[in-house]
Amino acid sequence: MLLLHRPEATAMALALLRRGDVFNLYVIFMIVVVLYIYFSEFQKKNFKAIVAGLTLYGIHWFVEIINSIIQFLSGHALWTVPKGTAYLILVGVGIELSLMFAIVGIVQSKLLPDDPKEKMFSIGRFDVPQPLAIGIGNAFLASVIEIFLIFTDSFVWVWEWWNAITVFIFVYIPFFVVSAYSYYWEPKRQRNVILIMILIDVSMIVIFGYLLGWI
Repeated sequence: MLLLHRPEATAMALALLRRGDVFNLYVIFMIVVVLYIYFSEFQKKNFKAIVAGLTLYGIHWFVEIINSIIQFLSGHALWTVPKGTAYLILVGVGIELSLMFAIVGIVQSKLLPDDPKEKMFSIGRFDVPQPLAIGIGNAFLASVIEIFLIFTDSFVWVWEWWNAITVFIFVYIPFFVVSAYSYYWEPKRQRNVILIMILIDVSMIVIFGYLLGWI
């Protein structure tokens, strides 16, 4: 039997969803900071960092849309943001968290080596590449940070089986590992993957949001 850990958080989040009366002007400053970071990387022609940022952000939106669909179909999302945000975009993500995910891929790219085959360490006969180790390491760090957020009541895992381990495996490893390796893809592949991700995310928003009203 699937048990609910904090079922009241669903109603709280839905009551806050896309409400304009809680908006705070600091969000404008945060948006400008995100744009400054991207424009600075563009000015430096550091397109690989931009790709790493957009790849992680595209996966972030896909996961958040899926979480909202789960909320509609089951009555409860896997995670919710019941308070503490100036604008709740979807049931599980406020504007502040979304803007953070918009740049965290760029932040991670600063740790990546020039050679994707450069090893971090070895496990038996297996050499662990630095991009893989960095991606998994950052996924682990993000999971630990999320544990802290759970104790603030501003971020809630609703189902008892959804926890730091599941979020580490199913959310943060895809976020950080794919973002790390996208840094090294050929430009054509980078463009194609980002365009496909944008198309998928926008299509899901249109279909499940505007047409069906699920998210």
